[in-house]
Amino acid sequence: MSFNIGHILSSMSPVSLAILMFLMAMAIAAIGVTVERVIAFWRSANESRAFVKVVSPMLDDWDLDQIIKLSNQHKNSALAALFGPVVARYQRGLEHPDGGLTPVELARNESERQKEKVGAELRRGMNVLATVGSIAPFVGLLGTVVGIIAAFQGIGATGSGGIAAVSTGIAEALVETAFGLMVAIPSVMLFNYLNARVAGIELSQSRALGELMDEMEGHHGSIGSRHQKQAA
Repeated sequence: MSFNIGHILSSMSPVSLAILMFLMAMAIAAIGVTVERVIAFWRSANESRAFVKVVSPMLDDWDLDQIIKLSNQHKNSALAALFGPVVARYQRGLEHPDGGLTPVELARNESERQKEKVGAELRRGMNVLATVGSIAPFVGLLGTVVGIIAAFQGIGATGSGGIAAVSTGIAEALVETAFGLMVAIPSVMLFNYLNARVAGIELSQSRALGELMDEMEGHHGSIGSRHQKQAA
């Protein structure tokens, strides 16, 4: 029997066709999520590089207002999405002390909350890839089982038997399992790739935030020393 996709589709039952369409929808969803995430990571990387170039002199001058303003301008940068709220919380802590915590401690707490928020945004849609990769083989197997049932029902209806009578139907039914695996394997690979990209981005953000915290501690220490000298 030659592999003819048109013949296979025409001989499938409506239930098998519905399962195949569902697998195709899962494949399209996985591709869509991957393309959207790759574009989002590319935009974030470009804007983050541009943000770092401009924000570095502002950090040297410790111009908090300009840092916050610049962060708000880079909407697609994951790094700017962290820096803006953290610096803003530090600035509010300087102006309005809260609960006995230092501005640096308030900023550090805010950084942890923002890292969780940005991490969730970076992983947006990746649960679709994980779901497709885990259930697509079983959906394909379901289509195969339905196809085999239909083949044996055909034998019962015609009264014919033997392997020749069912081989064509079984071969066509196994196409569902093959298609399920074709959907699942790339989905798992793409999920692992995107997950590695997210881990790399989060590592870079942690390093950048650590440097920002060091700057805050240095400037806050300088401010505290000046206040002590003035009080003396």
